[in-house]
Amino acid sequence: MKAVVLLSGGLDSSTVIYQAKADGCDCYALSFDYQQRHRRELASAATIARHAGAIEHRVVNFDLRTWGGSALTDDRLDLPGDRSVADMSQSIPITYVPARNTIFLSFALAYAEAIAARRVYLGVNALDYSGYPDCRPDYLAAMQEVFRLGTKQGREGEAIAIVAPLLHLKKTEIVQLGNRLGVPWEQTWSCYAGGEKACGHCDSCRLRLAAFAELGLSDPLPYFSQGD
Repeated sequence: MKAVVLLSGGLDSSTVIYQAKADGCDCYALSFDYQQRHRRELASAATIARHAGAIEHRVVNFDLRTWGGSALTDDRLDLPGDRSVADMSQSIPITYVPARNTIFLSFALAYAEAIAARRVYLGVNALDYSGYPDCRPDYLAAMQEVFRLGTKQGREGEAIAIVAPLLHLKKTEIVQLGNRLGVPWEQTWSCYAGGEKACGHCDSCRLRLAAFAELGLSDPLPYFSQGD
């Protein structure tokens, strides 16, 4: 079975492509260069796609800095740093990129229908404390209906399925799943800051580090906060 896998190169999406492979899918990885602050993640996406044995890895280019609206696409906005989990859960953070998953899923749907894929995998997680509106079950249910109504394949009764295997998992459970699947964590990238080493301070770094620490594991990524 062919499957398009949205692959950022981060902890979640890397776990997902390995899960899709374990599910018996031929994986077609899809990444996006939208001029994000952390374009460093694209190198990890390419490496993970190769390690996971993707049939193909495509990178779509467009520029969301054109209108900004997020700390990931507007350098004038500061990244939140050193926030507690309680602080992260208070409101949707400035790192939310307007309509990003809708844009990504639209590309994935077109790609999937063009190659006659049956599934689109993505690594959204409703329990992540970032609380993004486009990482929630009701959003995915609505997009599944778009997949059904907006394509020839869907109208003919064979709608492309959205598969979100991490939707209800805690970050620690995602790390455990990735360990079972053999995800090479040292090749992934989660940091929003975009440096040569992970910053250790942004929300994404802190959630990742906390998950490894809770499991009594060491995150193999190098961090600036570790003695630099």
